[in-house]
Amino acid sequence: METNILYYGDNLDILRNNVGNETIDLIYLDPPFNSKSDYNLIFNEPNQTKSQAQIKAFDDTWSWDSVASANAYEDLLVQKPVLAEFISWLSSQMGNYKSYAAYLSMMAIRLVELHRVLKSTGTLYLHCDPTASHYLKLLIDQIFGIDNFRNEIVWCYSGGGIPNNDLPRKHDIIFRYTKTNKYTYHPEYRSYTEGTLQRGRTKVKGIYAERGLRKEGTPINDWWTDITPIHSPTDPEKLGYPTQKKRALLERIIKLSSTKDEIVLDPFCGCGTTIDAAEHLSRKWIGIDVTWLAIDLVEKRLIKTYGSKLSNYQVIGRPYDYASAEKLAQKNKKEFEIWAISLLGAAPREYDGGVDGLLGFAEKDGKMRKIIIQVKGGDSLNPGMVRDLKGTLETEKAAIGLMITLRAPTRGMSELANHSKPYHSDIWNRNYPSIQIRTINDLLSGRGFDLPTTQSLLKSARLARESSTTKRLL
Repeated sequence: METNILYYGDNLDILRNNVGNETIDLIYLDPPFNSKSDYNLIFNEPNQTKSQAQIKAFDDTWSWDSVASANAYEDLLVQKPVLAEFISWLSSQMGNYKSYAAYLSMMAIRLVELHRVLKSTGTLYLHCDPTASHYLKLLIDQIFGIDNFRNEIVWCYSGGGIPNNDLPRKHDIIFRYTKTNKYTYHPEYRSYTEGTLQRGRTKVKGIYAERGLRKEGTPINDWWTDITPIHSPTDPEKLGYPTQKKRALLERIIKLSSTKDEIVLDPFCGCGTTIDAAEHLSRKWIGIDVTWLAIDLVEKRLIKTYGSKLSNYQVIGRPYDYASAEKLAQKNKKEFEIWAISLLGAAPREYDGGVDGLLGFAEKDGKMRKIIIQVKGGDSLNPGMVRDLKGTLETEKAAIGLMITLRAPTRGMSELANHSKPYHSDIWNRNYPSIQIRTINDLLSGRGFDLPTTQSLLKSARLARESSTTKRLL
C-alpha cells in the first residue's frame, strides 16, 4: 500500500477508494465537535500591531439539509441499519434533532470505514471535548464493540480564559479502541515521585514490594497532565491553526500503539501535527483533509521542519494543470481562490474588501509593505476589475496589487495594468509594476509575478534539530 501521502478531498471518498481493508496500524482523529462555531486560521498583516487577520479554516455547524448529511444517513440505512435507527432515536431525544442527526450520521459512516481499514492488531484514538464525547462513544461502541474499548484518556491542562459563571473547562477526552483483543501496545513510563524513590515500595504493595522499583519508572495512567496545550502566541510550535495540538501529545499516542515503519492515518489532519509526529518517529503516514488551506499548511510544515531529510511523499488531489484547476473552480470557488493564492506562498484573507490574499516585503526603512491579491475564477473578465483592484490598492495602502485569473485577461485589462504607475523599491533600487495580472497557466508554467523578495504572513514551523528535546480551540 502506498504511504506518505496527503490527500486533498472528502475523507469518506478517499477511505473508500484508496485505503484497503485492514491496512492501517494506528488511526488518530480529531474531528469537528458540532460546536456551532467557525474556526479561523490567524496570521499577521504587515504593520498591523493591534489586530490580526484571519481566514475561516472550517466551520463546525452541521445541517441536516445538506446533501452530504443526507447521503451519509442514506449510506447508514444500507450498511448499518441498526446504527441509523440508533442515531435517529438518539437525536430525537435532544432539542436539536436535525443538527445532531447530521453530525452523528457524518461521523458514524466515517467510523465504519475507519473500522474497516484498521488492522486486527490496530488501535483507534478519537480526540473530542465535552460537546459531543458522550454521543461519539455510543457510536464507537456500536461499531468497534464495547469489549474493544480500552481507555477514556483525560488530557488535563490549564491556562486560557476563565468564565465568570462556570467551572473552567480544562480537559479533552481521547477514546482509545482496538479492533480485537490482540493489539500493539508499548507502555510509557514516568519518573517516580521523590517520596517513592526515598522509601521504595511499601509492604502494602504485596509482591511488588519485593520486586522493588522499576528501572524505567512507573507506567503512565489514563489522565495526562504533563503535556501542555498551545496557548502562548510565542509558542515555537504555534502555526495559528485552530485546534492545533502539541506534537508531544501525538508522539505519545504513536509510541504507545505503533512501531517503526507502521502506518499512521489521520483522516482530519488539519495542520498536520499527527503527520509531523509520525515522520519524526519514522512511521509511515497518510493524512486527509477537505480544505486546501490545511493540505498546503501541512506540506509547508513538513518541508520547513525536515528539509532534505523529509521522506518522499505525494500530494494527491492537488490541481496540476488547467483542466484540474478549472474543475476545482467550478466545484468550490473559495477553495480555488485559496489554492491559487498558495501558488505564491501567500496568506488568504476573508471578508475584507475584495482582498483574497496577502504577501509582504521589507523596505529600506525596515517596515513591511503589503501586496494584495485578487483571484478571478469565473468566465467573465473586464477592465472594471482592474480599476477595482487599483482602488483597493489605495484603500489598503498597499504597494502592489496582483490579479490571478483562470481565463486569459481581456486586452483592456492588460492595457490598464501596463499603464499603472509603478512602485519604486528603495531597497532594490528599481521599479515594479504596481498592477500585475497572471493566469493560472502562467503560474503553473513558471511565469510568475515581478516582485521583490516576499515573506509569507502565515506562521511556519521551525527546522527540526538533530536531537529531539504537547486542546484549546483558538
